[in-house]
Amino acid sequence: MAVDPPPAPLPLDEQLCFSLYAATIAINRAYKPMLDRLGITYPQFLVLQAIREQDGRTIGQIAERLSLESSTITPLIKRLEAVGLVSRARDTRDERQVRISLTEAGVQRWRETGCLGPALLQRSGLAPADAIDLNAKIKTLHAALTDPG
Repeated sequence: MAVDPPPAPLPLDEQLCFSLYAATIAINRAYKPMLDRLGITYPQFLVLQAIREQDGRTIGQIAERLSLESSTITPLIKRLEAVGLVSRARDTRDERQVRISLTEAGVQRWRETGCLGPALLQRSGLAPADAIDLNAKIKTLHAALTDPG
């Protein structure tokens, strides 16, 4: 009995994973000049966003929110703390936990990142409704791929 050979891989430009990867790189490049002016990196921007969503998150909670490892978040937090954008404090109920909060300078820096979304939307040429729709589809894809079931 003959066995069919596996299908040939799709060309790169037809692979969803490559399109998402290339788009992510392009987004990072578009953000870079603005982030450079703010004195932060894209990963630091994400950490500031996660803390602003819920001040006082632990490093583990920030890592979970960003789908990263705690060991990746810790050096980012230390750099943000060194420049005065976040503070670390032991949890009073569980001293094993370290809570991260934005300082006043961190809140101001977070406010300054408000320019990123509109700049990206303008550069993309997408209508706001199309960008919202695209984001919803990407979030659906992410949820499907991270669902353990």
